[in-house]
Amino acid sequence: MKSIRLISTSTIRPTNVSEANHVRNALISHRIELTPSDLILIKRNYTQRGLLFHKKPQPLSSWLQHLKTTLSKTLDIFYPLAGRLVMIENDDVDSTKSFYVDCNGAGALFIHAAFDGPPVSVSDVLDPVHIPEDIVDSFFPMNGVLNYEGVSEPLLVAQVTELDDGVFVALTTNHSVMDGTSFWRFFNTWSQISRDGVVSDPPHLVFDRDQFMADMNIDLPLRIPFDLDKTKIPSHIVPTSLQRRMFHFSKETIAKLKAKANAETGYSTKISSLQALMAHLWVSITRNRRLKPDEEVSCIMMVGIRQRTEPPLGEGYFGNAFSYGGVETTVGKLLENGFGWAAWQINMMVASQTKEKIREFLKNLAKNAKPSESSTKETNRRLVIGSSPRFNVYGNEFGWGKPVAVRRGPSNKSDGNLSSCPGAEEGSIDFEVCLKSDTFYSMDCDEDFLETLG
Repeated sequence: MKSIRLISTSTIRPTNVSEANHVRNALISHRIELTPSDLILIKRNYTQRGLLFHKKPQPLSSWLQHLKTTLSKTLDIFYPLAGRLVMIENDDVDSTKSFYVDCNGAGALFIHAAFDGPPVSVSDVLDPVHIPEDIVDSFFPMNGVLNYEGVSEPLLVAQVTELDDGVFVALTTNHSVMDGTSFWRFFNTWSQISRDGVVSDPPHLVFDRDQFMADMNIDLPLRIPFDLDKTKIPSHIVPTSLQRRMFHFSKETIAKLKAKANAETGYSTKISSLQALMAHLWVSITRNRRLKPDEEVSCIMMVGIRQRTEPPLGEGYFGNAFSYGGVETTVGKLLENGFGWAAWQINMMVASQTKEKIREFLKNLAKNAKPSESSTKETNRRLVIGSSPRFNVYGNEFGWGKPVAVRRGPSNKSDGNLSSCPGAEEGSIDFEVCLKSDTFYSMDCDEDFLETLG
């Protein structure tokens, strides 16, 4: 990893949290319970996303102070992110734990950083075939921190890293507190306040959990089995054979894949652009993993449920609102049936996420409350797909130009981990893909796959 220097570190609190604002303080000093969707992530890594700008704001010192000020104003709206988690040790035979967000205004963290040694430029980030992890991983703080550690660590950390000809603005956030929808809504709000001074359409955030838990007979706080001694993963066993790469699919390529998928299925069901892309990647990656025909493979994805609950939560719900969905088959069946069949299987899985199924999913999570854990166990038989190309990523203009790229940090790095996001060009979609190096090598020789990359 490149040597990076932390120039300054500041604690940023909501603007209106002050001794002179007792009414506002009383409103935000409350607790927010964690739902089953939140708690399943309590042993996972923080979320790490950031934006690359091919322009350095001048004078930088003034902009840094401006970013701190506008971050404070943004925390006025997203005030739980200035709080901390609280862990309660329950007095029961199973020694369970409960967690909630204490909206105490303790503050987020703001870091200003720069590289030591030879200059690092925007092209050093964008030009390599594989993501240069020695550079990109340095953009993100809190590497290796797990969500339950939010009892003592900030729930949000922003890091602005100087490059020779640009800057990288990164956010690391506690994934047990919010999902991708809430994450990018925060980023969008911060950038708009920075650019315009105000938010033209303030987000109507919903922190209350009662609506989410309605009709499920789920009492909060939940009690979950939790053993600290079995949670932390030693850093020395993280796989070293993994690489990350950005795959770019143009608007035209996506349209062709979508049309091909719908033509091959022969059903009236309409395969979406994203479903076609996911199927294309699943088949292509499986083909290049060189697995045996009878080996079982799966494609797992997070499905947003804000509009799938009764009543709908709405986009303003702050927290985690998702379910897991997956398709399982064998290598032989997947490759024999091909792309259109894979897209149809994914389509049926997504369609099966009904309000009734979502309700059962959440009730089962609450009843069998066992958090999933970050794992370094290598498996090359599955894909896990997260994030969404529907997020407003390239609209985050702070006042010195639009971003030219989005990147993830090293958290939750595993073989077959994929993250989708909108491409820089309208209608395009990018996937950040983490695979073993020999799988990438094989894909570089796969003409059928290469011709789809833009």
